[in-house]
Amino acid sequence: MTSTSHPSTSPWHLAQRAARLNPSVIREILKVTEQPGILSLAGGLPSPDAFPIEAMREASERVLRDHPREALQYAASEGYGPLRDWVAEHLKTQGLAVQASQVLITTGSQQGLDLVAKVLVDPGAPVAVETPTYLGALQAFSPFEPRFIPVDSDEQGARPESLRSLSMHAPAGRFFYVLPNYQNPTGRVMGEARRVALVEAAEQCGVPLVEDNPYGDLWYDAPPPPALSGRWAEGSVYLGSFSKVLAPGLRLGYVVAPPALYPKLLQAKQAADLHTPGYNQRIVHAVIADGFLDRHLPTVRARYKAQRDAMQQALTRHLPAGTRWQPPQGGMFFWLTLPDGCDALALLPQAVEAGVAYVPGAAFYADHADTRTLRLSFVTLSPEQIDAAVALLGGVLRRHLER
Repeated sequence: MTSTSHPSTSPWHLAQRAARLNPSVIREILKVTEQPGILSLAGGLPSPDAFPIEAMREASERVLRDHPREALQYAASEGYGPLRDWVAEHLKTQGLAVQASQVLITTGSQQGLDLVAKVLVDPGAPVAVETPTYLGALQAFSPFEPRFIPVDSDEQGARPESLRSLSMHAPAGRFFYVLPNYQNPTGRVMGEARRVALVEAAEQCGVPLVEDNPYGDLWYDAPPPPALSGRWAEGSVYLGSFSKVLAPGLRLGYVVAPPALYPKLLQAKQAADLHTPGYNQRIVHAVIADGFLDRHLPTVRARYKAQRDAMQQALTRHLPAGTRWQPPQGGMFFWLTLPDGCDALALLPQAVEAGVAYVPGAAFYADHADTRTLRLSFVTLSPEQIDAAVALLGGVLRRHLER
């Protein structure tokens, strides 16, 4: 009996770049965690208990009362002027001396990654990334067909000597994407000496920096050192976000770019969505204009630090010998390396069946993934739930190692 293949009846012919669009591993895992009874350590979600709901409600009422027509109308592609002014002033605390004219308000910092790639990446162009790096950046860059070049990293972040090796590539690299503060996924923070050496290496090999800083305000004991971008202004793009300090549902971020690059990013923004919702921008500015974050962030830091401590205790108590991690000094994540013989992706179904979810670390590598790694988020569960979740994970690992 012969079979007859039937060609697709779809009239759609996808662009070649569409083949490089892949579902987010994290988003797919989050669907699983919606099942009743799952304790999720997977999503990089800020705690909803930290959302300033009443402040948002009051700001929304004030914006609709005082400037309803302007808030609901089309707006400037660059962003709401007073909010851009606030960002430029705020960044002085990060060691950045920038003008408001360099600030582009984006629909989440994820859009900033997309705009940077659209403007800077050609097919086959080398783009340097940390090992490991933020999965969402790999997703944003991939449709533009870069050639990813992993930069070796240690507990302090990217190693300058590895970045210098980019000079052997022709061209040396369109940019180096780096998260120096409480990195996603590892939680590591780059020290002052490493920052100085890394910027020197970038300048020497002519590789601009794309510095992503969504977690820098979520420090626990001391703020991180000044930004990389303040040390090489003309060779750096800086990305920030309001998602982790206020609420991600607003989808509000920003890009700070040197004057030579800003116009093209603005044009890419105009082509993408005309402008970020002006209503959201006005609400956020109404909330933060009077110094609200200075009052709000200490409570968020205290909450997250207590949850960090709870996870550190739970990991020490429940995980098998040979599991390695470093307690983060800020941010939202623990990065674990499991004992030899463990594959975090292969073990995930068993973990979900046991009632706990995490993100396998392999998704965060541009190349040569360490399959023993995984990421745990600790800010959305209570200390009691964290202990229970880690106990379940420890049980899965021990049963696997015993077999």
